Amino acid sequence: MVEETLRELASACPVPSRCSPHVDEVQDWLGDELADLGIVPDEATGDHLRQARFAAYVGRLYPDADPDDLRVISTLYTWFFLVDDACDGPTALPPEQIRALRGAVLSLLRHGTRFGPSGFTGPLRRLLAHAWQEPRRRMPHPWRTRFADAVADHLDGVWRERTNRVQGRRPGVEEYVRLRRATSAAYVSYPMIEFVHGRPLPEAVWRHPAVRRIGELGNDLLSWYNDLASLDRDRATGGGHNLVLAVAAERDVPVDTAVALVTQRWRAAMDSFVALRARLPSFGSALDESVTTHLDGVGQAVRGTIDWTLESARYRR
Repeated sequence: MVEETLRELASACPVPSRCSPHVDEVQDWLGDELADLGIVPDEATGDHLRQARFAAYVGRLYPDADPDDLRVISTLYTWFFLVDDACDGPTALPPEQIRALRGAVLSLLRHGTRFGPSGFTGPLRRLLAHAWQEPRRRMPHPWRTRFADAVADHLDGVWRERTNRVQGRRPGVEEYVRLRRATSAAYVSYPMIEFVHGRPLPEAVWRHPAVRRIGELGNDLLSWYNDLASLDRDRATGGGHNLVLAVAAERDVPVDTAVALVTQRWRAAMDSFVALRARLPSFGSALDESVTTHLDGVGQAVRGTIDWTLESARYRR
């Protein structure tokens, strides 16, 4: 049932599928780069990373990026996926270590070479420091602050979810929706649209209610789609941290019924996303092109997540 639902929702997404023509060359480069940085300690890990095809995900989210930028973002996204793996499942980091990691990561992003007392060293630190060099060099300070704030929110969400699991606490539906917006890392991906296109939005535009709501809806759409795709895994390890499971528990309905309810909610969110995008006000001739580029990127984050989810071994059923 879920596999059929995933394909139906993919067909219902009005954003066209796109992918960078440079994906294969960047994927090959990424494998070598991760080996050089010590991220691939054995053949099994290397196979896992190759089959996940993180460069293909980046190529779908940022299809207009040049190969150099795809390399930067692919390295950065690999770091986020590896941290996600480290904070999930039966061998996940305890909450206190996730908090320490958050502090060390933010120190690196905000201050460069300095990092906190947690001993954030080794391959993961090298990977993040390497990936951050080019955005830090190229982008203005307000953009770097915005990106670091998004990472802080994401890692705070990861910590809250891990704390819930340790305590055996299952969030209700609306609490889970708010938490999922942090754990998805969609808000981390949005500033990279500006990195690729070299058009940082002014803070007033970035914080405009309509722009923020479109970004929020885009986050929900890609997050809920991912929850449907990872339902089997989350039933075994997620401690209720999946929208389908939260709906099933709160409404006291079977999981199949909850899948149908989440599917309805996804379709309604997509209708709102399209409608709000269509009636977005003008910000003036000097800014409208940049705003359009950004919002096209939000839509591409939704479409790209859908396409990559269906093709990547990470969520293959």
